[in-house]
Amino acid sequence: MVFFYPIIFLIFIGFVIRVAARVCKKSLIDIIITAYVVFCGSVIFTGFVLSEVNKINDRRFWAWGVFIPTFIFYILFAKFFARDRRENFTFFEIIGSRIQLVWNWFGGLSLFLKFVFGGLFLTFAIVEITNLLLIFYTPPNEWDSMTGHLNRLLYYLDHGTMAHFGGTNWNIDTYPKSICTIQIYNYLMSGKIENWFKAIHHSAYLIVGFGAFGIARSLSNNFSAGVFCALVIWLLPNVLMQSVTTETDIVLASYLTCLVYFLFTYREKLWRRYLYLAGMTFGIALGHKITFLFSFPPLFFIVLYTVFYEENWNKVINIKNPSFNPQKQYVKITDNTSIFWLIFARFKHLFVGLLIGVCLFTLPTGYLKNIQVYKHPIGPPTALKHQSVERAGTIKNLIIQGSRNVIRYTIDIVNLDGLRNWNTGEAINDLMKKPLIKLEKKTPLRLEETTDFTIIPFTYHKRFEFFNANPSWGVFGFAFILPLIFLVLIGFIRKGIGYYILGIAFLLHFLALSFTAAYDPWKGRYMISTAVYAVPFLSLLFTNWNFSSLKFSFQKVYVGIVVFVGTLSAILAVYLNERCLPLAAMGRTAAFDTERVAFQTWARPDITPAYQKFNEIVPQNATVAVATINDDYEYPLWGNKLTRKLIVVNPFEKGVQPMPKNTQYLFFAKSVIKPLKGDIRLGTDTTLTNLIVKGEDYYLRKLN
Repeated sequence: MVFFYPIIFLIFIGFVIRVAARVCKKSLIDIIITAYVVFCGSVIFTGFVLSEVNKINDRRFWAWGVFIPTFIFYILFAKFFARDRRENFTFFEIIGSRIQLVWNWFGGLSLFLKFVFGGLFLTFAIVEITNLLLIFYTPPNEWDSMTGHLNRLLYYLDHGTMAHFGGTNWNIDTYPKSICTIQIYNYLMSGKIENWFKAIHHSAYLIVGFGAFGIARSLSNNFSAGVFCALVIWLLPNVLMQSVTTETDIVLASYLTCLVYFLFTYREKLWRRYLYLAGMTFGIALGHKITFLFSFPPLFFIVLYTVFYEENWNKVINIKNPSFNPQKQYVKITDNTSIFWLIFARFKHLFVGLLIGVCLFTLPTGYLKNIQVYKHPIGPPTALKHQSVERAGTIKNLIIQGSRNVIRYTIDIVNLDGLRNWNTGEAINDLMKKPLIKLEKKTPLRLEETTDFTIIPFTYHKRFEFFNANPSWGVFGFAFILPLIFLVLIGFIRKGIGYYILGIAFLLHFLALSFTAAYDPWKGRYMISTAVYAVPFLSLLFTNWNFSSLKFSFQKVYVGIVVFVGTLSAILAVYLNERCLPLAAMGRTAAFDTERVAFQTWARPDITPAYQKFNEIVPQNATVAVATINDDYEYPLWGNKLTRKLIVVNPFEKGVQPMPKNTQYLFFAKSVIKPLKGDIRLGTDTTLTNLIVKGEDYYLRKLN
């Protein structure tokens, strides 16, 4: 029985790929992206159902339950949504042909491009193998997961349901729960291997690259451009950072990538199945995280372009017209009736797809429960005041401070992220920023001095923890992406309306980040979604300049330097990632050699001795009442194999509750419960300074 559930899991993966291949065009990227969406949608829907019947912790129901929505998806697309199927192929046929295609493509590249792509491929291979080893052999240790994201999974498994119960951290109950279903499914089907909580996040990392390839290929019709965009987005420092964590932003970016890909593919093929896939993906994305709202304005323009705009309606109508006469090139339209009904048909299919997606994947995710409990879909007033637009106060102040944030985040992009993890790289980065700082000081902006509408004040010299754990795009961003977007928007580069639309989408998403919440140096993680709109602009390098000739050119030198610095930055981003070091560095041991509790509390070293002592005293199967505060780590308390049982006795903003029966220990913060004689002080190091958040003074009480 040890291998039974993993085998069922693999069978389900095969079934999902088979279903995807039946509704896709003849494209490996199309199959991969569709299979990803079908997998996520099937697991999410199954999880919502199992939660309602208190069986979310029973892998017997998971094992077979996920096949049902996948089969329904197949029936719907085979019989209704994808009746315009025009291609027949097998998945293995596609794999074989694409391997041959890549081999022939690389062999036909010029010497310069062989060096460029060879360096990118080699760098990707190094960081990917390294990150996979880190995922397989190190436990999770990301801050928000220790307080909320992963912590709540274990409470849900313990309760058998994802129903609201009143956790210590407000996001345990209020964050959307669709991602939890996927993590729980992967965990249970793997045989309760903790590291499988990270599987969906690394899968999302890969999907972001595949999607970037598809979008760029659709825009440019250039294979080299698509491969370049995929490799670059895989090597962006902020994308690399989340590929080994359980942060939620990279998963949102993967959904957004799939959605944009489906819309551009619809424009290319005009197959209505892609409108339904887009609608389904929209519902999954909105059910994943409320920050998907940032993409509403960008997606509005993308939908207008990909679904409702045509350069030649005559051509489209003739393609749709079964009585089309090939002897006549196009039928002349004498009125707008045909155009109106065609637009209406597209709107109908898109609307139905959106309706299905929202009903199945958004409404059950927790927003309605938040409205019922907190009178707001996001959460309690405390959280809104801390993180939302409400922190700005008046509209006038929002406009002023939001404008400052636009400049702050732009400056955050103009950094050698990844490379600056190395002392020499940081020195070069400081030197590079000096003209920018000097220029800003001559203006009345006062970006550092003004702290209104900031969570942590902006500074040109951010803490190492900030740019190390949550960097931005690095050299690829300010040396390639931003200049290309600028040249397109001012009309210097003209390569079709699709680039203008993506440029508008990039601007709108960037403005949304700046105006909808206070400045936060951790926002590099949100820029992963912004990159979905921005990275396809790199395809212009291959449509505007010729790198195939043997002649020397400035463009080749510039591209070569940026690619070299970018690949070096990617390697340093991974190998000097303080959160998860592959090798000993910066006075720390390698992640593989670090004791579990010390590894999970790396960002809060003052609490490490307290948690280590707790782990030594309390048996791994004990029942522990937990009286901590909102920002305290709870995940490490579950034990080495996640076998302890935790009971919350200080739920968010409700005060200390009566002690549950049959509880063996009480773990508490001195600020929550007053210690009594006989309680064990666990030993928080209160002498440490320069901490991001100072830890509580923890105690342990033996109850039974």
